[in-house]
Amino acid sequence: MNRCLHLPTIRFVTMLVIALIWASISLPNPAAAQTPQREFPAAARRGVLEVTAPPAVLLNGMAERLSPGARIKGVNNMMVMSAALVGQPVVVNYLRDMQGLIHEVWILSAEEAREKRAGMAPVRNYVFGSDADAPKVDDGKTPFNRLPKYPGQ
Repeated sequence: MNRCLHLPTIRFVTMLVIALIWASISLPNPAAAQTPQREFPAAARRGVLEVTAPPAVLLNGMAERLSPGARIKGVNNMMVMSAALVGQPVVVNYLRDMQGLIHEVWILSAEEAREKRAGMAPVRNYVFGSDADAPKVDDGKTPFNRLPKYPGQ
């Protein structure tokens, strides 16, 4: 019983292994070209975040605070320290905690920033003359004595 491999068999196996390695390196891998799509919670809102002096931030130009233990995730979904973002306005999706502080932040890539999401509308404390003609709506927070009066009531 001969237990040694013959020289032609060794050459064939070696060439087969080399061919497989070369094919795996040279052929394009479609899964590697795709960037994973991040799923954001439905309650996440969009904004422009600029860290001024952690935990103080500007969110859409308004002064806000990060919560203790706030998580900021970069484009590659890895944690980013808030001090690394000082003075850099970035487009983000964010969630607030129960106290109203910003708790989770996702820095968006260019493709993610193109998607529409609530929260980017500017907040203003004045009314244009053209807005005065808009129909009155009740947001559920208006006191009863300040509700709009409709004819026939």
